[in-house]
Amino acid sequence: MSAPPSVAPAPARWRDPKRQLWLLGLIVPTLPFISWGLVEATGLGIFWFYGPVLVFGIFPLLDLAIGRDARNPPDSVIKRLEADRYYRWCTYLYLPIQYAGLVFACWQWSRGGLSTIDSVGLALTVAMVSGIAINTAHELGHKRARLERWLSRVALAQSGYGHFFIEHNRGHHVRVATPEDPASSRLGESFYAFLPRTVAGSVRSAWELERVRLARLGSSPWTPRNDVLSAWAMTVALYAALVAGFGLLVLPYLVIQAVVGFSLLEVVNYLEHYGLLRARREDGRYERTRPEHSWNSNSVASNVLLYHLQRHSDHHANPVRRYQALRHVEDAPQLPTGYAGMILTAVLPPVWRAVMDRRVLAHYGGEASRANLHPRLRARALQRYGVAP
Repeated sequence: MSAPPSVAPAPARWRDPKRQLWLLGLIVPTLPFISWGLVEATGLGIFWFYGPVLVFGIFPLLDLAIGRDARNPPDSVIKRLEADRYYRWCTYLYLPIQYAGLVFACWQWSRGGLSTIDSVGLALTVAMVSGIAINTAHELGHKRARLERWLSRVALAQSGYGHFFIEHNRGHHVRVATPEDPASSRLGESFYAFLPRTVAGSVRSAWELERVRLARLGSSPWTPRNDVLSAWAMTVALYAALVAGFGLLVLPYLVIQAVVGFSLLEVVNYLEHYGLLRARREDGRYERTRPEHSWNSNSVASNVLLYHLQRHSDHHANPVRRYQALRHVEDAPQLPTGYAGMILTAVLPPVWRAVMDRRVLAHYGGEASRANLHPRLRARALQRYGVAP
């Protein structure tokens, strides 16, 4: 009698190694409460600045200490992984804590017990919450579910950046890594030159996208159906309610946290596609977006903080893919550290150029003409990098 055929053992069930870590992202919206607790425990007002210290001091060190994780979930579990509602609640819960912290901060400002410097410190801590809330809105806004898209707008109201929902999805994802995209920075362009260009360009782009959409429906852009106007109206209503409840004293600090918050988003935009350019095809259209058009990082701490935003190439290839299923792409250019650390270099232009310009040139085999250069600065930039225009 022949032996029965051998049966291969079933593969072990895959588990997300970061599954519990995603809850750590909820530390961010609690920052106003943590700052208050540290001040109360120590009597030191410096802890009102704890938010920036955490984001720009502790997280870059954690990235270096913990290192990177380039592991990908196997294809066979992607569908199950994306259907797991646990991950959705890790983002949903950010919003109620975010707004509880905002109300708490307004209460602190309105009491009159804080010095001006302490109040500014608290505003900067709140700005870390509103800035990273834009990333939470980014995750939610790409999804098809109506609830998640509405929650995305709610998350954006605090920073006054509701037009991001329109421009990012329908503008940036179409024009990424091209000179026409206001959210793609150019080789040799400092963050301080990029910031006003991207802020103004994003507003213009969002308004034009809505104007064209509404024109197709036979409507003027001056209508409640304009998603830009409705998004800004949410911010106006929010701020009006906070001023009515806590007084005009809170308004300057609301403005500070909003400006710093959306600047935090824009510095991330600055580093995500710096100098990268999609080539034009023979028909004059740009080539399709590929992994080499986004800078990526697998630094664990920043990835947990930002819901895998640093796996940016896979996000552009699969915009509706949920953060827990985003994959490391081997062909994508890699940043030397996580976004938290790269933000520190971005605000110091000489350091940024020393770190990143050579990486862009290496990415293009030393041919600066293949990079994304500002048209008006092209001849100067090519001369700077040793290539004739």
